Amino acid sequence: MYDIAQIRADFPILSRQVYGKPLVYLDNSATTQKPRAVVEAITNEYYSVNANVHRGVHFLSQQATELHEASRETVRRFIHARSANEIVFTRGTTESINLIASTFTEACMKEGDEVMVSVMEHHSNIVPWQLAAARKGIVLKVIPMDDQGVLDMEAYRKLFTPRTMLVSVAHVSNTLGTVNPVREMVAIAHSRGVPVLVDGAQSISHIPIDVQALDADFFVFSSHKVYGPTGVGVLYGKEKWLDRLPPYQGGGEMIQTVSFERTTFNELPFKFEAGTPDYIGTHGLAKALDYVSAIGMDEIAAYERELTTYATGRLNAIPGIRLFGEAPGKSCVFSFLVGNIHHLDMGTLLDRLGIAVRTGHHCAQPLMQRLGIEGTVRASFALYNTKEEVDALAAGIERVRRMF
Repeated sequence: MYDIAQIRADFPILSRQVYGKPLVYLDNSATTQKPRAVVEAITNEYYSVNANVHRGVHFLSQQATELHEASRETVRRFIHARSANEIVFTRGTTESINLIASTFTEACMKEGDEVMVSVMEHHSNIVPWQLAAARKGIVLKVIPMDDQGVLDMEAYRKLFTPRTMLVSVAHVSNTLGTVNPVREMVAIAHSRGVPVLVDGAQSISHIPIDVQALDADFFVFSSHKVYGPTGVGVLYGKEKWLDRLPPYQGGGEMIQTVSFERTTFNELPFKFEAGTPDYIGTHGLAKALDYVSAIGMDEIAAYERELTTYATGRLNAIPGIRLFGEAPGKSCVFSFLVGNIHHLDMGTLLDRLGIAVRTGHHCAQPLMQRLGIEGTVRASFALYNTKEEVDALAAGIERVRRMF
């Protein structure tokens, strides 16, 4: 049984009011709320275990190290990586992509080589490659989509050339909710000898992830998207690739020996983890993954599919609404405009009704240009949202529509 009442009770913030109205939090693509178990774990570690990891021989340091490395193992199990050596802790999805954009282009690319992304990417999977292009002269190629928000797979196949060195693509669009066929995309790329980076920021909290089944060479996500703390992220990379890539940053922890003549680097995954890690945050991430695992990722996915179907019907019934992203099997993200109402006006007035949505271009300006619009209102759902909140959203949109 999916006990939505108990789940909501685990998130104290959901019981608060905004402007005298019950909070309806529908900005989960931006960040998710945190269950009590995560916040308590962070507090308890600061109060009882806090000490720098890996370097100390004293009891607290050893205990903190054990928690930190146990968190790495929790991440490994959650995404079904082969080895904990393939799990690198970063500050988030953005840093994970920047790490690969920097090190992969340095080690594996030369001027004129190509990286392929899709038209629906978040800016964090566009700008790092543009910076690499300016630095090294690489070429960025873009996979197009149709009007429903489905990638053009035939065009994708045709974009490959002997100079294509990497594909970097979102698993789920943060704006359209499209679930891209990444397993098929990986297979196509691998048949041409091209590795693939999958941006899992928007899939990690919604569907079960098995990086070995996907056969992704790299998979990245952020803790705060999956009910964990901010400032922590994960880079999964196949060991053969991580071994091949140079360090991203220099400093403590990522070295074996240092002299003024020569430095040798640490083994995986520490080669990519310069400086003191956020060992409190990684413990919080592990607790968040334990939380969703206890509910069951299959159960979460089934509940959210039901919620998505219900929301699709309710929103489509609103006169004058335009929904952007109608791919089959889409995730629970709804980007919309209503009549000629500006998205900022709609979002501001919904906020006065206690309904938290996102407005703007959602860090996906090239996608907005493809859709021929400036921005949208985005309502994004999570495991704790309800059909009653869908009804509240629909009623709020109707109320704003009548005002205009």
